[in-house]
Amino acid sequence: MNKTPLYKQLEKELAGYKKILSQAAEVIRDQDVSRFPIFVIHQNIVDIGINIVDKGAAKGNWSVNASTLEEFVTKQIIAEEKVEDFQTLYRSHHDDLCLFALSELGANFIFLPKNSGEQDPDSDSSDD
Repeated sequence: MNKTPLYKQLEKELAGYKKILSQAAEVIRDQDVSRFPIFVIHQNIVDIGINIVDKGAAKGNWSVNASTLEEFVTKQIIAEEKVEDFQTLYRSHHDDLCLFALSELGANFIFLPKNSGEQDPDSDSSDD
């Protein structure tokens, strides 16, 4: 993947979110909710998924909602005929978190590595 400056900036901004997103992805899979969790990252109110991080309570500029491929299909964000292609792409990023980023630049799917090799200095602090 060609890491553009915007991708690198987003990756840096979301470093502190990786732990909670990884845990949420595990719960979604372990409880058989979906094999394809998707995290909607946004700065405004959205009507998809369940809010798991509110930017007002987080040390970041992003709110995060947990969703699934199935909800994306139901809400017609991913077309029925594209599901198989999406699943193939998703599986090829099995060590990454699938994000659907909503910003002033539009909407984009991003696969963010769960482990970037960099340790977040605040990662050991307790979350509220």
